[in-house]
Amino acid sequence: MLNHLVLFWTKDGLSDADRADFEQGLRSLLQISVVEGGSVGTPAATNRPNVDRSYAFALMLRFKNVTAHDAYQIDPIHNAFHARCEKYWQKVAVYDFG
Repeated sequence: MLNHLVLFWTKDGLSDADRADFEQGLRSLLQISVVEGGSVGTPAATNRPNVDRSYAFALMLRFKNVTAHDAYQIDPIHNAFHARCEKYWQKVAVYDFG
C-alpha cells in the first residue's frame, strides 16, 4: 500500500466560491479508478505545539502500489484537476509513504 498525502496552501483572497470549487476539485480525485480510498479536509481544531495547521486543504489517497500511483498522476481526472485548480494554490507539499 502507498499513501499519498498532499498539503495545499491557498492564495490569499480566495472567495468562498473559490474555496468551494477547489474542494470540489480535490474531491474529484477520489473518483480515479486506481485510488483505493482517501479523504479531503481542512486542518482539525487540534491545538498542540507540534501540530502544523498552516495549510488550507489536505488530500490523503491510498494506492495498491507505486504503479497505481503513477497511473493516477497521468489520469485525465488528475490532469483536469490541475488545469481547473492550480490557480488556487501558492504552495504544495507531498508526502508519499508505505
